[in-house]
Amino acid sequence: MTAIVFVLFFLALIFFWQSGRQRKAAGLPGGRVVYSDTRAWSNIAKPLYYPALGLTGKPDYLIQKKGAIIPVEVKSGRAPEAPYDSHIFQLASYCLLVEKTYGFRPPYGIIHYENRDFAVDYTRELEAALIELLADMREDDLRGGEVNRSHNQPARCRACGFRDVCDQRLA
Repeated sequence: MTAIVFVLFFLALIFFWQSGRQRKAAGLPGGRVVYSDTRAWSNIAKPLYYPALGLTGKPDYLIQKKGAIIPVEVKSGRAPEAPYDSHIFQLASYCLLVEKTYGFRPPYGIIHYENRDFAVDYTRELEAALIELLADMREDDLRGGEVNRSHNQPARCRACGFRDVCDQRLA
């Protein structure tokens, strides 16, 4: 009987150790995973939606920690010196969606790159800049204007989902 208890205890330690390794590899802070857009942790959750802005999004993870819900966006590449504006606004969108969906304003969100994490404060200024950006995008869309490529990064073009139909691709 003692041997069985010892084996079960040892297996439990292995499972906790493996769980910690997976959490660290995914860039997740401590806390409870309450939403996941990857099959690595659970079934893929439905998107968050805020009808007033027509905003929809699926953060990679939402972590509940000390009463807050923190969005985590995982990027596959190595970290730049500072997060790209597009990544910051994507994370800000998830912060806004969390606030409108769950009724709790996240104090920050996390962008996880292969070799580094950035905690981005979700300030009123960032929220205002996001809402202004969304309004500009909606206005451009209503005018039927063409949206030009906004970078000079061949690797980014190679990974783009619109590569096959883009007449401005770099590579």
